[in-house]
Amino acid sequence: MEAREEDPYPDVTAAGGLAPALREEAERRGRDVGLPPWATDALGIETTRGYLSVDTEPGERLFRLRVHIPDFGWDIGSTDDLGTLVEAIAAWREDVLLDELAARFGFLDLAGFTGALEAGEPTTTQWAALLSSEYHRGQRSLLLRLHADEVLRNAFPTMTHHAVRLRADPMDWASRQVLVRATDGGRHEIVRVGTHGADWTEVPDDELITRLRAALDDERA
Repeated sequence: MEAREEDPYPDVTAAGGLAPALREEAERRGRDVGLPPWATDALGIETTRGYLSVDTEPGERLFRLRVHIPDFGWDIGSTDDLGTLVEAIAAWREDVLLDELAARFGFLDLAGFTGALEAGEPTTTQWAALLSSEYHRGQRSLLLRLHADEVLRNAFPTMTHHAVRLRADPMDWASRQVLVRATDGGRHEIVRVGTHGADWTEVPDDELITRLRAALDDERA
């Protein structure tokens, strides 16, 4: 008779899955891990520094924590302690400074993540991808002009229906954003995303960069 393999995650099994187990542990501790009652997995936990996700290691007890935005991701540590994991997720969502997080939670390894941010990633890689994309060849002239500006090149760029979207913070999807597009006749229009009643506004060519900078400037927002 074969020996029955021991479950390394009895608390997760008893809760009915990883997401319910995280919610239950968070409730016991009076913490918030950002998982709504209907969430069935521990993916896409929204924070102001990207999205957190948790998965488990098959065959051994290990919870792996990862931070990511679309197309970019970093593994930031693993632990066998569900309670410690909950505390770390809650602290991350509360915007505790990264140095303090690393000091408080020994299982976190933030060197790769912080090093990427200090090196200008993922913004630098995203600009390179857009500027070399044949699919966005029609917007290349505008992209080159935006990237040439020392301020705008630090904004995170994406494409939305042939318009360039510039986001102030690459890790925060809700941070200040502005859309800019070229129109017929070589003119440009911009719109500040998230502003009530905002609509496309034509901008004189010699004011384009200044207006885009202002839209992304917290002090002028």
